Amino acid sequence: MPSFDIVSEVDMPEVNNALDQARREVGTRFDFKGVDATFEIKDKELTLTADSEFQIEQMLDILKGKMVKRNVDVKSLEVGTVKQSGKQALLTITIQQGIDGDEARKLVKLIKDSKAKVQTSIQGDKLRITGKKRDDLQGVIAMVRDANLDVPVQFNNFRD
Repeated sequence: MPSFDIVSEVDMPEVNNALDQARREVGTRFDFKGVDATFEIKDKELTLTADSEFQIEQMLDILKGKMVKRNVDVKSLEVGTVKQSGKQALLTITIQQGIDGDEARKLVKLIKDSKAKVQTSIQGDKLRITGKKRDDLQGVIAMVRDANLDVPVQFNNFRD
């Protein structure tokens, strides 16, 4: 039976490349001269530090712009709140990998409400969609692409 998987993955090498580009831009910008502004990544957590909240917001805009250019979906970033500690402002951003249980249930409900002749199953942090006809599966892909979801989704492992 034809099947495919709906996943939510972030290409970490592309995130690292976008981070390096953002570091370079912050290092050369005039409004960041003499400012201790840094980007750090540890596992799936980014940390932005600067002197003020305004500079953190500028750094976040630069980072998002670089990620968009590198085809990394910014919906996968969970931006925390800016914390001021002494003379340093700190922002923690978590990179979301995989589809969590609530989002998976929403996707399953969306697919079942469409009355498509497919079966959906939640397998860990991805969804497996199977059907008898390839056209049914392609219709589900189009419907999920058009849906306004909170997480970025990709479709892989399409098999006949």
